Amino acid sequence: MEIDHIFIFSNTNGSEADKLEEFGFTEGSSRVHPGQGTVNRKFYFENFFLEILWVHNETEIKSDLILPTKLWERANFSNNTYSPLGLCLVNTDDTDALFRDATKYQPEYFPEGLKIDVLTNETNPSLPWTFRLPFKGDKKKTSEPTEHSNNISRLTKAEFSFLPNDKSANFLKAFENQANISFISQQAPSLILTFDEHRQGKTKIFDDLSLMILY
Repeated sequence: MEIDHIFIFSNTNGSEADKLEEFGFTEGSSRVHPGQGTVNRKFYFENFFLEILWVHNETEIKSDLILPTKLWERANFSNNTYSPLGLCLVNTDDTDALFRDATKYQPEYFPEGLKIDVLTNETNPSLPWTFRLPFKGDKKKTSEPTEHSNNISRLTKAEFSFLPNDKSANFLKAFENQANISFISQQAPSLILTFDEHRQGKTKIFDDLSLMILY
């Protein structure tokens, strides 16, 4: 399975992205999600992008349209046990089994019939909000900036921490043989991103995002 992008919810209107810029990441485009109540800041790399996401319209994200997705619970992570992380997988045949019983979400910003498959993981909310977009096949080459002053270019692994329980087994089993995605048991949700196989031998921690970068 291939990662399309990863999001991290912010409760400070995306200000954490400033520290990513200071670290040497070049910021790409941003987007408002009409009807969903969220807006983002994004950082693009050769094979995925990192999205800092936050709520700009509570009425929309708490609406009947969004309610089944549990996205508000993710955004409200400071006041509950939900992880603020989201994992978007590229929509290929090898993800079909994982998303067989997914929640179907029709965003207002996609044409009718183009629905996002969502695994809310509400039985273990320390796992990431896992989803795939309705566009089948290989990713298209991005026109966004992918060169960064810290010489980071390509994601080689994403490691999500979670609190284990007896309802996580089926989800975790789907990732058992994935070298680029892993899950580890810890006391709080967090994310480790390894770039370029940790070639530079350096580490950077962003406490506000519960994010560690190995590069």
